[in-house]
Amino acid sequence: MNTRGLLDQLLKSGQELLQNKAGAQQNKAASADKGALGGLLGGGSGGLGSLLSGAGGGALAAGAMGLLLGNKKARKFGGKALTYGGLAALGVIAYKAYGNWQAQQAGAPKSEPQTLDRLPAQQVEQHSQAILKALVAAAKADGHIDERERALIEGEFTRLDNDQELQHWLHAELNKPLDPADVARAAGTPEMAAEMYVASVMLVDEENFMEKAYLDELSRQLKLEPGLKLELEKQVRQASL
Repeated sequence: MNTRGLLDQLLKSGQELLQNKAGAQQNKAASADKGALGGLLGGGSGGLGSLLSGAGGGALAAGAMGLLLGNKKARKFGGKALTYGGLAALGVIAYKAYGNWQAQQAGAPKSEPQTLDRLPAQQVEQHSQAILKALVAAAKADGHIDERERALIEGEFTRLDNDQELQHWLHAELNKPLDPADVARAAGTPEMAAEMYVASVMLVDEENFMEKAYLDELSRQLKLEPGLKLELEKQVRQASL
């Protein structure tokens, strides 16, 4: 499957969507802002229709990512993360967090973290599939994806990439019950676990009880050390400044 290219488009579009959303929130009153953003990201057929009708790959990726995001509060991938862009940003964030955490472990052997920004293409593809699995699951954590939205998301993925194997895989991921243990099983290495957690932290709203509970259970299932978990969250925050 060609998960790498699809995921990279989604993440780059997610950066732009969330930054635009944040800018809109700063410039509008709360009530007006809620209505406008609801229309943009799934609330009104006009806003959603215009978002989904773009002919370019970027517009299509924005449509799919917008549906995955739902009407979540604005969260920026921006700041330093934009310097690297898309998929590479996840690897950079995970690498820095992993390195900082290792340095804090007295007497522990130090090794170079093999994050996706430092791997050959075949291994990047494995990491990408695990990260996309984590993103889809995180999008479902607040229960906002209903049958209609699943169909729209699948339609956008189909328009983005005609890989039949990838489409079948995405269909299964979108329709299966939310299960942090199932998500965590995709983490074949500690670095993959770190990257999956970074992607999940970027997507969820930690002020939402359901999403926070999901994130906590995911970190437990990923077997992240408490110190590493905190360092990953810290790096995501810093990358969003």
